[in-house]
Amino acid sequence: MTEKCSRHRSCVRSLLILCGLLAGGFEVDSADAADRPNMLVVFADDWGRYASAYGFSEPDGLNAVVKTPNFDRVAAQGVLFTRAFVNSPSCTPCRSSLLSGQYFWRTGLGAILHGAIWDPAIPAFPLLLQQSGYQIGHSGKVWSPGTPANAPIGAQSTAFNRHGNKFNRFSQHVSEAAAPEQGKRELLDEVRGNFISFLETRKDDSPFLYWWGPTNTHRKWVQGSGKQLWGIDPDHLIGKLPKWLPDVPVVREDVADYLGEVQAVDAGLGVLLEELESTGLAANTLIVISGDHGMPGVPRGKCNLYDSGTAVALAISWPGHIPLGRVVDDFVCVPDLAPTLLEFGHVPVPEVMTARSLSMVLESSENGLIDPRRDHVVTGRERHVSHARHDFLPYPQRAIRTADYLYVRNFKPDRWPMGLAPGFGLPDGPMPASNELTNTTYAAFADMDASPAKAWLLTEGLADPRYQNFIDMGFSRRPEEELYDIKADPDQVHNVADNAEYAAIRGELSERLMKILKDSGDPRVTGDCATFDKSPYSAPQKK
Repeated sequence: MTEKCSRHRSCVRSLLILCGLLAGGFEVDSADAADRPNMLVVFADDWGRYASAYGFSEPDGLNAVVKTPNFDRVAAQGVLFTRAFVNSPSCTPCRSSLLSGQYFWRTGLGAILHGAIWDPAIPAFPLLLQQSGYQIGHSGKVWSPGTPANAPIGAQSTAFNRHGNKFNRFSQHVSEAAAPEQGKRELLDEVRGNFISFLETRKDDSPFLYWWGPTNTHRKWVQGSGKQLWGIDPDHLIGKLPKWLPDVPVVREDVADYLGEVQAVDAGLGVLLEELESTGLAANTLIVISGDHGMPGVPRGKCNLYDSGTAVALAISWPGHIPLGRVVDDFVCVPDLAPTLLEFGHVPVPEVMTARSLSMVLESSENGLIDPRRDHVVTGRERHVSHARHDFLPYPQRAIRTADYLYVRNFKPDRWPMGLAPGFGLPDGPMPASNELTNTTYAAFADMDASPAKAWLLTEGLADPRYQNFIDMGFSRRPEEELYDIKADPDQVHNVADNAEYAAIRGELSERLMKILKDSGDPRVTGDCATFDKSPYSAPQKK
């Protein structure tokens, strides 16, 4: 670690500590029951790793622009994780892995987005908590698509949206309001009202699990809303965009608008924290804040195994039980939250769970790397949008991320990673119009959400040779193996898999990854390796 980075880390620890100082199925032992915390889980759609608490590690990046005081406050009162990743950068498999505490490829049809079905035989941590006496409820998105009656959070009766669900169209609602600040208050009152309505249903002092799942950070939002509603000037992003994004006005504005939605999520979090404090519940509530993958509608973001697609924000606090103001570098995969919450809730962790509890890390008073075994995460994806490629075929890939390297295995390099488009797996011809690419995900490259950034890249960017590299990074076929040197290339844009000097590292990480996949029963590498290429995971297109 450089001396500069060390100073930044020391400063943020001091600031976090200062802020913290200021700021029926299971039998549960009665003594243990008294120690069981309430649980608030905030899990935002497409949030990524964007929070001002991370600005210490990237003073020249986007986290130096975004402002998330409420997330930062939770981190100050507990633990800020610097290396948290999802298991899959697509909402359904990510959430399936989280709820089950298992790798997404072990969750049956929960491993894909379109056509996903939850297998009730798979233990889900919210239901296990409920069976042990927890009252559970949610507002917004838990599983996907939507939250059907067979979703792992439980029946529809656990949904508390009676005060509204407009927050998920935050910028649209506020931009249409006569007075923007009044529009914001209406949406924050909605968040508050839904939470209060859940708390009012508590029959006694039994512990609760409440899940807030905002989706406003998922496309789409009002163009220009980042500056208009949150004062995030796109010009302040000049020189701060990652190297996989062209630093041009349209893209900067699109990213500024996204960061505005992140700040809206943080404002909603602030309302929940206020209610916990005003009701006296904060003292015994374990708070977990994270999200289900990276930024949507941009190359190498959501639906990619680079950090920009898999790294997420994560802060956890529990007064009196988790030492405050700590910055932890242990690798964490989102499914680890399932056994963690079960353990803190004094519920036995099912043996089928492949994730590992974070309790030891959370209860430690140390900073930095605490558990040396937590030196990597494994990520992957199969199918996102069903018709991105011919015959509903997925884009199968797995990756292992360590402190120094990211190794990616693309099992079908002949396929197009973001889907098809004219000249990219389809006959040459004109790209869809800019307005289609802005508003219709399926116009081209269906595995990337529609956005102004996507539209600019595939119209103006595609026509300008200066931006060909961005087109290739975002949409072209990829080799079977990719390897990135994190220290030399933190944005992961230079593949060194074919460099002789990295041959030993590539071989070591490949072997390590394949062993983990085989040991965990990944169908992509064990038994019938074409499992995910066949029905019901895939099916021929209807003619």
